Amino acid sequence: MNVLIHIENLKKYYPVLGGVFKRKIAEVKAVDDVTLDIYKGECFGLVGESGCGKTTLGKTILRLLEATDGHIYMGAPEHVIKEIRLLETQLKEAKQRKASRRELAEIRRKLNELRREYDLTTFTGYKLRQLRRRMQIVYQDPTTSLDPRMLVKDIVAEPLIALGLAKGKEAYERVVKVLESVGLSENQLFRYPHEFSGGQRQRIAIARAIVTHPEFIVLDEPTSSVDVSVRAQLLNLFQDLRKQFNLTYLFVSHDLSIVECISDRVAVMYLGKIVEFARTEEIFKNTLHPYAQALISSVPIPDPAKRIKRAPLKGEVPSPINPPSGCRFHPRCPLVMDRCRRMEPPLVDVGKAHYVACYAVSG
Repeated sequence: MNVLIHIENLKKYYPVLGGVFKRKIAEVKAVDDVTLDIYKGECFGLVGESGCGKTTLGKTILRLLEATDGHIYMGAPEHVIKEIRLLETQLKEAKQRKASRRELAEIRRKLNELRREYDLTTFTGYKLRQLRRRMQIVYQDPTTSLDPRMLVKDIVAEPLIALGLAKGKEAYERVVKVLESVGLSENQLFRYPHEFSGGQRQRIAIARAIVTHPEFIVLDEPTSSVDVSVRAQLLNLFQDLRKQFNLTYLFVSHDLSIVECISDRVAVMYLGKIVEFARTEEIFKNTLHPYAQALISSVPIPDPAKRIKRAPLKGEVPSPINPPSGCRFHPRCPLVMDRCRRMEPPLVDVGKAHYVACYAVSG
């Protein structure tokens, strides 16, 4: 499969200010050194407890938040990613052997040229504006994400007009077409958001997101504000739109049953880091990381005859300002080993498309 989004060592830190002069005294490590790929046309699920950095990761990918460090590549050919990694290695080796300034400058020049072309974290001005058309987001609560003073026709048309993609009659026709694709009709164009139900408001938000024909959409818990029956309808809608418009999703949620239903692959996040990711069926049947096991076991089963062995989590989530040394999960882990406290485990391959960061499991 072709990689659409390649994220490499991405970090997002928030400064903590203190003292009389409001100087930085610490940092909240919301997203800390995340590396992963999102394939074109897939739905990539991202799960974890509240406050683990899921939404921050999604917004940082979209450049709604500026990354503290790291790189985000969208649509970069595989040979370009390989060349960038090769140049990074060459630069590191050149520094170690104290190469000449001319040699270092030449490697940096080639590396910066490729990054300016493909690295989203370097985009500014017109290139950043064009990026807005290719990447969109659907927020959790449409009540707060939709302007209550605007008519539906203006809400959905706003991205087209702001990005200069269409206006007037052309914009109106595109709005009607996209509203019909999400299950609404033309006679609802001249109504305000408060005149709709929660599920209909979310459909308006979805229409606004897809009206520019984006390639990638972040779905930030898009079904959490509606009831169960509407939730099923929205999930079916997401699947239909993905096929119709060839969309790629990052589906952020704390509801694992929904993620299991819609996602092709799932990543589990804890305290700003990815601790495990794999294909959906693999991660739900053969979970390896103790934290992921605890999350999976907490999913309620609607059959009282089926009982599962639960692995309840003990203790509180550590502060992202001062995360634990070594593995961040070790203060709550039932399988903790001595080196878990001292060394931070890397993501390692333990089978087909299955990665896990855990010394207790990988040995």
